[in-house]
Amino acid sequence: MLNRFHQVQDLDDLREYVSETLCDHYHLQNDAFRMTERVLRRRSRPCGIYFCLHGPRAVQFTAIWEADHNQVLFYGSTGERILRTQLLSPVSLDRVAA
Repeated sequence: MLNRFHQVQDLDDLREYVSETLCDHYHLQNDAFRMTERVLRRRSRPCGIYFCLHGPRAVQFTAIWEADHNQVLFYGSTGERILRTQLLSPVSLDRVAA
């Protein structure tokens, strides 16, 4: 598993980074496939975001941003962790918490 460091400014940058990273890793055309997201909650408090890139032939690639550790964990279609990225600045969940 690879470890990286990356700088993001806000939630939109995080979305773009996740999409580009998954597409690059699997040699997919960026923005050709739909990506969905879901806010993860612990005791009704937002604690992260689950991203899912819906690839070709119903294959799904996922990533989870953990707010507590400010890192993104990337997973392949079989559930294996392929990459861990430590974000250099915190991302606010205020926009998605509502």
